[in-house]
Amino acid sequence: MRARGDSPDAGLARLPGVDVLRGLAIVLVVLHHTGLRIPLGASPLGRWLPDDVIDTLVARGFEAVYVFFAISGFLITRHALARWGTLNRLDVRAFYVRRAARILPGLALLVAVLAGLAAAGVPHFEIDRAGQSIAGAVAAAIGFRVNWYESATGYLPASWDVLWSLSVEEAFYLGFPLMCLTLGRSRALVPVLAAFAIALPWWRHGLHGLWLEKADAPGMAAIACGVLAGLAVHRWPHMPRSTVRWLTAFGVLALLAVGPFEDALWRSVHQGFLLVVAAASAALCMASAWQAAHRADKETARSPRLARLFQAAGAPLRSFGRLSYEIYLTHVFAMWWVVDAFAAHGSPPVAILPAHLLSLALAWALGWLVARAWTAPAARWVLSAAERRTASAAAEAASPRPLSS
Repeated sequence: MRARGDSPDAGLARLPGVDVLRGLAIVLVVLHHTGLRIPLGASPLGRWLPDDVIDTLVARGFEAVYVFFAISGFLITRHALARWGTLNRLDVRAFYVRRAARILPGLALLVAVLAGLAAAGVPHFEIDRAGQSIAGAVAAAIGFRVNWYESATGYLPASWDVLWSLSVEEAFYLGFPLMCLTLGRSRALVPVLAAFAIALPWWRHGLHGLWLEKADAPGMAAIACGVLAGLAVHRWPHMPRSTVRWLTAFGVLALLAVGPFEDALWRSVHQGFLLVVAAASAALCMASAWQAAHRADKETARSPRLARLFQAAGAPLRSFGRLSYEIYLTHVFAMWWVVDAFAAHGSPPVAILPAHLLSLALAWALGWLVARAWTAPAARWVLSAAERRTASAAAEAASPRPLSS
C-alpha cells in the first residue's frame, strides 16, 4: 500500500522525507512476507541480534500498512489543495479520474494475471479454500471489497491478500469528495476527522477473526490522520526549524517504540499502537514538508558533505518509496520465486539473509518494470484522455449555436 495517491501535479515538488518513509514501509512489507516463509531468526544473524531487532525487521508488515494509510491521506490532501486551493472546491470528477489513473491500471493487470494463474492451478496462486472462487476473488478485488471477502471466507493466497489494504483505502476515497464538499463548507471537516482519527483504537474494539485485522474503520482513521497533517501543512506552510526537529524526533522515536511497547498499548487502549503508528507517520510527513521549506537553511549550507551523506544514505529507500504501489502489488511474485529457490537448494541457514536481500532486489526490479512499462504510461494516457474530453466539452459549450428556425 502506497501511499498510493501522489501523481505529481505541475509545480508541486516531491518530498524526499515522505519517499524515505514509504520506502521503509514497503521494505518492511517485503521482509515480512519473506520472513513468514524464510525465518530470519534461523540465520546466523539471529544468533547475535536480539529478538526485538529481528521482529522489527520481519514482523512489522502490518504496522507498515498503517504507515502507508497515513502517507496516502497526507499526499492526497496535499495534491488536492495544490489543485483546488481548498477542499470544499474539490472537483469530484477530476478527483476520481486521477484516482482511477493511478490505481486501476496496476490493479487491472494484477487481477488479470492472478485470475489466469489461479485458473491454471499454479502453486501458490490457486484458490481452493471452501467458499472461495476465482470469480468471487475478482469481484472483490475490482469492487474494493477484498477485506470483506476474506473476513467472510478466510485468507486468499498471498498475492490476492495484499489487496485488502487497497480496498480500505479506496473505500475511504470514494466518499472523500462528498465529505470535503459538505463538511468543508461548514468548517466541520477538521473536528470530524480528528474525532474519527483519535477513535482508531476503539474502532477495533470487539472485533474478532480476520475482521480484527482488516476492518475498514481503523484503516480509514489512519488515513484521516494523514489528511489532518496535509491540512496543517497547508494552513501553516512554514514552521521554525526547532519545531521540525522536535516533530521528526517524535515521529522516529514513536515508531521505534511501537515494537517494545505494543503489548502495553494493546492492553491500555485496545490496539492503541496503531494510532501511535499513524500519528507518528503523519508527524514525519509534516516535518518533511516543513523541512522542504528550509532547503537553503544555514545548517545545510555549512555542512554540504553531511547533507550529501544523508541524501546518499536515503537514496535506496527513496527509490523504493517512489515505486511503492507497484512493488506492493507485485512483490509476492518475487517472494515466491525466492522461497521456492531457497527450498530447492535445501534451505541452508547461511543463505537466509541473502534470500531476504534477493527478495528485496527482485521486488524492486519487478516494481520498476511494471511502473515503466505499464502503470506510468497508462496513467498518462488516462489523464490525457480526460483532459482532451474536458477541453472538447469546454470548446463545444463556448461555441455559438445556430438559431433555431
